[in-house]
Amino acid sequence: MATSTIQPVFPIDGDMLHILDGTVTRDVLTCIAKVSAPPGHTITINGIVAKEITDGIFSLPLTLNDYENTMQIHNETSGETERITVYFVRQFAKKYRLSIDDNIRFLQDIAANANTYTSVFENPFLQGLKKLNEKFQTKIHINLFYQSVDEKFTLSDFPDTFRKEWEENAHWLRMSFHAYKEFPDAPYKNATFDTVKKDCSLVMREIKRFAGNALLGPVTTVHWGEVNIEGSRAMRAAGYKGQLGYFNVDDDQPAVSYYLNVEQRRHMKKRFIWKDVSEDIVFIRSSLVLDRTKNEDIVSNMEAYATSPSGLPPYVDYLIHEQYFYPDYGAYQPDYFEKIETAVQWAKHNGYEPAFLDECIFK
Repeated sequence: MATSTIQPVFPIDGDMLHILDGTVTRDVLTCIAKVSAPPGHTITINGIVAKEITDGIFSLPLTLNDYENTMQIHNETSGETERITVYFVRQFAKKYRLSIDDNIRFLQDIAANANTYTSVFENPFLQGLKKLNEKFQTKIHINLFYQSVDEKFTLSDFPDTFRKEWEENAHWLRMSFHAYKEFPDAPYKNATFDTVKKDCSLVMREIKRFAGNALLGPVTTVHWGEVNIEGSRAMRAAGYKGQLGYFNVDDDQPAVSYYLNVEQRRHMKKRFIWKDVSEDIVFIRSSLVLDRTKNEDIVSNMEAYATSPSGLPPYVDYLIHEQYFYPDYGAYQPDYFEKIETAVQWAKHNGYEPAFLDECIFK
């Protein structure tokens, strides 16, 4: 099958555009669309003739009125037509959240002290998160294991006696599936649809039981950010239409990129967000892994984005892992909450407001 001679340059199919991509007037985004086509041909975008700004690159202001928009590119000279779908996510830019992976220990502690704790926030870890929310209104997303490392506790052991309290804090707290347990690493890299579906359903069922539906949302991060397309489909079938990773490429870092190929990962590194339209899955790139960053380097790492090709993240997702909070953990970080506060302070100072991803990227 012959390759089309017209190719979108920006936006491409699945791009999710935001207010930093152009100008907004009366809730309508105007950005500059660019298309590659044979020099000298006549190209229209949504019926309007585009200007050839350099040899083979055609440009036209594109207006987006709706959440989902069709961009029709037609080569009047050759008769070829390409159609792509792009999105206008009005609330995405200049927002942030805190995302926490590998969670199970704080729930194990609450369950062990269920007869003495009168609140889940008597647990030191959860207490620290609540204080963070009270100070900065930070919204916090917690990704859960089903089973503890010592295999002595599962989410099924957690009591439902605190359900009302969980629901009362659903405005700033989310919980979602992460994996069955911590080890082995990258457990779903080659897993079947049914395996991922089974573990995902197990965790979601228990969250609903002990915390209610209000804490669930349509976004998660799978353990190690690695699944094949069947695994992502299984999570999408469970309701997780937003899936978060690192999308590393052209470096020696773990990819943490689900099933995306090299070119898609390069696009994610630049855009931070992209939708695989064929699978109805939105991918989001994490901005900074706090437990891999020294406290004194957090600000410089974030500010380095400003001089990179991608620029500052439109949406800042801070990621940290639960286990670094505990003194008995081999890689314990005593400044765990200081790091989080440094990161949140940077976001606040730079005009980012707290918001869950599901509040920002879905219609």
